[in-house]
Amino acid sequence: MEHAHIWVSISICLMYFLAILGNCTILFFIKTETSLHEPMYYFLSVLAFSDLGLSISSLPTMLRIFLFNATGISPDACFAQEFFIHGFSAVESSILFIMSIDRLIAIYSPLRYTSILTSARVIKIGLVFAALCIMFVLPFPFILKRLKFCKKSLLSHSYCLHRDVVKLACSDDRVNVIYRLFVALTALLDLVCISVSYTRILNIVLDIASHKGRLKVLNTCISHICVVLIFYVPIITLAIIHHFAKNVSPVVRVIIADIFLLVPPLMNPFMYSEELAD
Repeated sequence: MEHAHIWVSISICLMYFLAILGNCTILFFIKTETSLHEPMYYFLSVLAFSDLGLSISSLPTMLRIFLFNATGISPDACFAQEFFIHGFSAVESSILFIMSIDRLIAIYSPLRYTSILTSARVIKIGLVFAALCIMFVLPFPFILKRLKFCKKSLLSHSYCLHRDVVKLACSDDRVNVIYRLFVALTALLDLVCISVSYTRILNIVLDIASHKGRLKVLNTCISHICVVLIFYVPIITLAIIHHFAKNVSPVVRVIIADIFLLVPPLMNPFMYSEELAD
């Protein structure tokens, strides 16, 4: 699609600009507005920060490709980009899980919400999960540097993903496969825990007698549910295509992979803008 690169680059620039502006605006309002100094908005600020990280990590490579048709990238730069993309993705996955627990506590025990999620406890939770995300992703670049790359070095996407880089290696990568499976299962655990949290929330909502009361409770979760879907659907779709639909057009793979990095940072500020306005 080289003939359309200039138009693609204009669209990408616009999406990146709106994503960075939207997430910076959220961080600004949460920092300056004292009424937003609550656990849910602290978690939202971490989500906005991880969205900024995802955008900035992939922006240089994608613009070089689509704007200047410069498709090359050095191995070290590729490994670094992969670390930051997977790292911020892990942080986003973890914070979505924590936010689902936050919604469960707020609905299940609203009177004890502030005593359970104190500011000190929120900071500790954030630091622990951030450290775990870094710890899980940090070995990836070092594992890749041990591999020998003797195949044609042509990546499938507009940026470096671990699985995409590994398939170019011709040396033994059993350690990498085992560790990648461990990290993937850990990420899947976040999604399972989110599903369990919302199953519990749904049970609580169904026990509410009034229809108006049910809608009021569900309304507090709509934004988060949309954000979860926007984040996980492209990841799951891309994984299914890589494993079960190998004959799919490369253009489809590139589009879905780009949606994974472009759409969540762009849409998340819109999803939560109404709550910030309230």
